Amino acid sequence: MSADSESPATPAGGSPTGSPSGPSEHHSGTRPAAWRDDLTGGEDSLFTGRPQPEGEITGRTLTYEVTGRIARITFNRPKQGNAITSDTPIELAAAVERADLDPRVHVIVLSGRGKGFCGGYDLSIFAENGFEPPEGAQPTEGTVLDPVVQARNHNPWGTWDPMVDYAMMSRFNRGFASLLYANKPTVAKVHGFAIAGGTDIALYADQIICAEDARFGYPPTRTWGIPAAGMWAHRVGDQRAKRLLFTGDSLSGKQAEEWGLAIESAPADQLDERTEDLLQRISQVPINQLIMAKLALNSALLNQGVANSGMISTVFDGISRHTREGYAFQLRAATTGFREAVRERDEPFGDWKRAQFDKPANES
Repeated sequence: MSADSESPATPAGGSPTGSPSGPSEHHSGTRPAAWRDDLTGGEDSLFTGRPQPEGEITGRTLTYEVTGRIARITFNRPKQGNAITSDTPIELAAAVERADLDPRVHVIVLSGRGKGFCGGYDLSIFAENGFEPPEGAQPTEGTVLDPVVQARNHNPWGTWDPMVDYAMMSRFNRGFASLLYANKPTVAKVHGFAIAGGTDIALYADQIICAEDARFGYPPTRTWGIPAAGMWAHRVGDQRAKRLLFTGDSLSGKQAEEWGLAIESAPADQLDERTEDLLQRISQVPINQLIMAKLALNSALLNQGVANSGMISTVFDGISRHTREGYAFQLRAATTGFREAVRERDEPFGDWKRAQFDKPANES
């Protein structure tokens, strides 16, 4: 081997590594607070001269855009309360992956357009409309997502295959869990409501910030549902999770902060401002620091058994839709409409369309 081949590599624009002459004029150590650059900053960046990734996407259920160091994912079915369809987990996971790979992005924020964050699964598809998919949904014919297949598997007079059900529901969980397993920090900004399956999504985020009058809860535990993500005990602890899931009661955004579900709550008209402040503070930290901090903290969360909780809860969610009571709810929804079936389920608890812990002013 020649002497030349053994010499240290010479970085672009600088002297050989380890040279007594010191760093090149382009080295990050020569610039004030260069650690505040993003991965594309400075001539010594790994990404110097490379094109920027695509920064805007409009999908069937959400939009994606990058502004500065923030990736913004926004549910975009406001007329349907941003209800979950078969497209939602695919598009959410793809958007999170895009943000994770973008060297400009330090933090990912997920929110919803319209009156709320996410009203859960579009259960009218399943319980009322014979499992017909929404217009424009991705092709699912011949798969476990095929509406005909799922309708047959939810036939009260037929045979239920629990693993066909699990294959469908675990797919949703994997998409939603992209928020937890993303390398970069994820923030859920919740206004209006995060109900039922909407909580499965929000509780996977690293941080939840919400409006004080937002509503969190899983009323389907009263019949026809168990939170498939299995995140409640991991977020609020055993007793508080049981308090909610044994009753199907809901929390206001203010109480969600008090219980530790949300990191912060704010008056609805201040939510945007407070969220932006949090995002800006996170985005000043280098990406590698953020990733290492998240990996270190997630190791404790994962050791609590998050994956196992999700698996068990997803199986039980399927079972809850195939009990005598579950079939009764499904048939009632098919004959009277889903909204009426939900009203009949929730009205005896006194919280039809409102948070259980937010009592009207005329109540003691």
